[in-house]
Amino acid sequence: MEKGASFLFAGIHFDKKRFAADFSRFEGKKESDNGIEGLSSIANSDFEVIEDSTPSEKRKRKRKSAATESVEGFSVFKDSKLTVAASVNEENHPSENDPSEERKEFHRKLERDALFRKKYNIHVSGNNVPSPLQNFAELSTRYECDPYILHNLVELGFKEPTPIQRQAIPVLLSGRECFACAPTGSGKTLAFLCPVLMKLKDPSKEGIRAVILCPTRELASQTTRECKKLAKGKKFSIKLVTKEVIRHADFSKFSCDVLISTPLRLRLAIRKKKIDLSRVEHLVLDESDKLFELGLLKQIDTIVKACSNPSIVRSLFSATLPDFVEDLARSVMHDAVRVIVGRKNTASETVKQKLVFAGSEEGKLLALRQSFSESLNPPVLIFVQSKERAKDLYGELAFENIKVNVIHSDLSEIERENVVYDFRAGKTWVLIATDVIARGMDFKGVNCVINYDFPDSASAYIHRIGRSGRAGRSGEAITFYTDEDIPFLRNIANVMSASGCEVPSWITELQKKKWKKHRPKRDSISNKPKDDGDTEQPKKKSKKRRPKRDSIVTKPKGDGDSELQKKKSKKQRPEGDPIRNKPKDEGDTEQQKKKSKKRKLKRDSISTKPKDDGVSKPQKKKSKKAEEA
Repeated sequence: MEKGASFLFAGIHFDKKRFAADFSRFEGKKESDNGIEGLSSIANSDFEVIEDSTPSEKRKRKRKSAATESVEGFSVFKDSKLTVAASVNEENHPSENDPSEERKEFHRKLERDALFRKKYNIHVSGNNVPSPLQNFAELSTRYECDPYILHNLVELGFKEPTPIQRQAIPVLLSGRECFACAPTGSGKTLAFLCPVLMKLKDPSKEGIRAVILCPTRELASQTTRECKKLAKGKKFSIKLVTKEVIRHADFSKFSCDVLISTPLRLRLAIRKKKIDLSRVEHLVLDESDKLFELGLLKQIDTIVKACSNPSIVRSLFSATLPDFVEDLARSVMHDAVRVIVGRKNTASETVKQKLVFAGSEEGKLLALRQSFSESLNPPVLIFVQSKERAKDLYGELAFENIKVNVIHSDLSEIERENVVYDFRAGKTWVLIATDVIARGMDFKGVNCVINYDFPDSASAYIHRIGRSGRAGRSGEAITFYTDEDIPFLRNIANVMSASGCEVPSWITELQKKKWKKHRPKRDSISNKPKDDGDTEQPKKKSKKRRPKRDSIVTKPKGDGDSELQKKKSKKQRPEGDPIRNKPKDEGDTEQQKKKSKKRKLKRDSISTKPKDDGVSKPQKKKSKKAEEA
């Protein structure tokens, strides 16, 4: 190879055997053209500068890249016009190996978002997920939020967004559908209320614009109250569907900005009152795993079909997100974003959890009273598995020196609202409840949750203890268990260990049992020990539960008349003796009167034929008594 052309191949490895034909062609070339010589001199000077200014290790890399460019465009040296055209083309269309500044900035942004999500333990999946919020001020800079919302957030005490709010609010504001899972007390209600109100912008009277579904009436009324607080300053029409609204409202002309309801009531309004949901822009399913259970799935399906707006944005929020709920959500939603804070289906880490073996139902009551006597730190929530047991436990604790109350589904709506209000106001120290208020209810400052009856599922356990330790506060959860509950301890122990609580080793060694609903038949709640004389009490209770079977008669009656007919005959017969031939003698004693009454009850004693001797038996007895006297 000649010395003049060596700059073309400096710093690269050239396989002479593979490219022998090309190498022989380049080897015989002579650089006689002046233009080529000038270009070669410029190239040589450029390489000399690079060699002087770079270290020895980097020098080879620079030479390699420059040499490859020279080899690829070797024919350019023959014509200067081609050289100018190639340089212009490279400026307008940069190569793929060297990305533009915009693309570099895009990748930097993705990296910053990933680090920020990792900091707050946020996990997302989906295409083109929007960047999370740094603070609430970005609502006005990025999304042009109205000042009234920011002002209301400050008044309500929200200084910084929670992890679920940081990611869910931008997703909904960008018009994307999402299903989110975050621990209890993490601010999910605000995460969907804020973007809904921002998207609605101004009040309107053109039908129903947003629908929020809640599984219970208490949660629906709480969501309505929080929505009105956040919408303060704007005349939005926010309505809660109640029995009075269904009975008296004219749904043909019904319009509101935000409609909040339970599935059953809204389904009745759709079927009977023909409410129009074709203009709904936002559909929110709060506590979606509960709404997608078998009992409510048909009602949800009717409501989703009624919301026929093609541009509707659907969102699902819950503290537990089973796999079947995700499958249903993906079948309904389009291009949805999945947002999970922390680990999926885990309890809050701010709640201290422990298990207590009570042995029996009597042991539960003794353990409960002992814990109250040692340290009662109200407010306290006690959960039982049925309304009957809630009433029984309330009867045991009502006469003690504890301000206790009970809530269950048998109470009217007004009574339930009063019970919840008293508990919030501090008038009630201990509230006995079923799973009616285990979902979504926000009781600020609940210090302790007691699972008097073992929860029937892991999700029920998560939602129960989630009434404590909300909004970053600390709380405590105590779960009583008996011998019947030991096979299902492993399921609860897994939830406890996932949230950072200590679990005894023997529980983790138990075999995990698959279960849908764990609701065993438990003994009655009683504080009295069982004696020999107490065996009649459960028999009486069993008689009350079963229908009376005394109507089945196995032996025939002697005279053919039933006891009921005899009683009727006694009532119909007058006190006097209507059939009597002779007047009463003055000498009749009281004993004779009783005998005469007994004779009156027996119809066979009335004879139609006269006796042979003309004297009746009673008269003979009277004559004998007169002779003896």
